Amino acid sequence: MAKKSTTAKSKAKYSKETYAYWYESMLLMRRFEEKAGQLYGQQKIRGFCHLYIGQEACAAGAITALEKDDKWITAYRDHAHPLGLGTDPGAVMAELYGKATGTTKGKGGSMHIFDKERNFMGGHGIVGAQVPMGLGIGFAEKYQGTKNLCICHMGDGAVRQGAVHEAFNLAMLYKTPVIFVIENNGYAMGTSVARTSNVTELYKIGEAYDMPSFPVDGMNVEAIHEAVAEAAERARKGDGPTLLEFRTYRYKGHSMSDPQKYRTREEVEEYKERDPIAQVKATILDNKILTEAELKEIDKKVKKQVDDAVKFAEDSPWPDGQDAFKDIYKQEDYPFVME
Repeated sequence: MAKKSTTAKSKAKYSKETYAYWYESMLLMRRFEEKAGQLYGQQKIRGFCHLYIGQEACAAGAITALEKDDKWITAYRDHAHPLGLGTDPGAVMAELYGKATGTTKGKGGSMHIFDKERNFMGGHGIVGAQVPMGLGIGFAEKYQGTKNLCICHMGDGAVRQGAVHEAFNLAMLYKTPVIFVIENNGYAMGTSVARTSNVTELYKIGEAYDMPSFPVDGMNVEAIHEAVAEAAERARKGDGPTLLEFRTYRYKGHSMSDPQKYRTREEVEEYKERDPIAQVKATILDNKILTEAELKEIDKKVKKQVDDAVKFAEDSPWPDGQDAFKDIYKQEDYPFVME
């Protein structure tokens, strides 16, 4: 259960630019997801849709701790990571709409956002499948002799998959530069961690492989930044992977079809007292990093970005049926063309 917030003032540890990025980035993630939920209710967005509301610090804190050439991979709750990395919100929204201007040309939808230019290697719909992929991406960086790493996010439900444990074993065996992140929001769909595992402190799973493994306050962006920075330093030195358990919380259901009958309203409200955006905003104001007026300008900017993203998606064309088989196979190996 979450601890209640305190009224103590937070001392700033980082630069003005870092706090400004955290606030703006997390606010964009939040407002984008709120709008996506609204549009889903209007049937503008269809299929599956998994919102990141409440978990924003997990992406934002990791981004500031890593380098631009590092690689990212995650599961199907994947809208926020590319937004934080700088992907055009319009392209992400268009993908949710299934439009041709989307990040995967309307073929992937909510669960399969990609952005090669920003080294975002995608959201993946098969539970746990991204974990051995992340291992492979990290191995490729080591094989090529770079100092880059791969950060691989997964949910608490994914740690039950056998492929995850195989990946942990190989990562330690080959000292692969990977940061494995469990975004533990307490529930795999609607099933609590306590109902699926005798080990409820999920970071301890990594200890079975002698992997450096740590719990992290997933509602605190500073704590996430620090944990990821330490893990990145180990990876770049050649010391191999780290497992981090981000103890976070989602305010909305597992997906848009989730009635959330497995938890109480009081539990949700208790976590909201530690809201990651509110924490950063308090630190900014307590330390006079930005003024209320400057924060309001950021709010206006973010609102416009989301409104513009929706307009872009609305105005974009649908994919051409002739393109259905493009980008599926390597063209020179499969030169057939739909007639």
